[in-house]
Amino acid sequence: MTTRPQAATPADRPRRKYAPRLPPEQRRAQLLDAAFEVTRRSGLHDLSMEAVADEAGVGKPVLYTVFRTRVDLVEALLQREHDLAIGQVLAAMPTDLRPLGPAAAYAGTVSAFVHVVLENPTRWRLILTAPDTAPGEYREHLRAARGAVLARAEVLARAGIELEPGLAGLDPVLLAHTMLSIAEMLGRLAVSDPDTYTSERLETYAAALAASVTGRRT
Repeated sequence: MTTRPQAATPADRPRRKYAPRLPPEQRRAQLLDAAFEVTRRSGLHDLSMEAVADEAGVGKPVLYTVFRTRVDLVEALLQREHDLAIGQVLAAMPTDLRPLGPAAAYAGTVSAFVHVVLENPTRWRLILTAPDTAPGEYREHLRAARGAVLARAEVLARAGIELEPGLAGLDPVLLAHTMLSIAEMLGRLAVSDPDTYTSERLETYAAALAASVTGRRT
């Protein structure tokens, strides 16, 4: 005579994961923090809804009440980190070149930028090496925010040309594009291969480049 296996009792079944209630904004921040941590460990390509829910210690239904799709989650994460990054960039840019002069001011700005990048390489890896699969809305956001930084750089370029004879004759718009592109390039090197491209190496290069353009020591 065979006996049927007994059905699992409620006490035997694994308990469903219940997350404590949080206000919507706190829940959103918690889930984005979890997504950031998953991205730090595994990269954006491995960011899954399940991984984020597990990292946050919530069930997937909780996650889906805030972000309906993975695309929504990725876009929100990218926009949050980008907004924080742009704030750091604008804070690092000088508002007055006269105390130091253009060469020293640019070298100091690049140095501050490299330090900011290395303090949070995950954030800047998302910003400086955004994948082709990033949502279209985010790419528009990225272009608009970069335009704001470029506008500030153009103001500084015009001021530098007025102050520094060695810059006379340079197109301020092109100079602004050049300064920003070089800073972005150094940032990419810093996050992609920090052992080879150390902060000291990048800062020394920025200072030497600024000095060579203006014809003065920084």
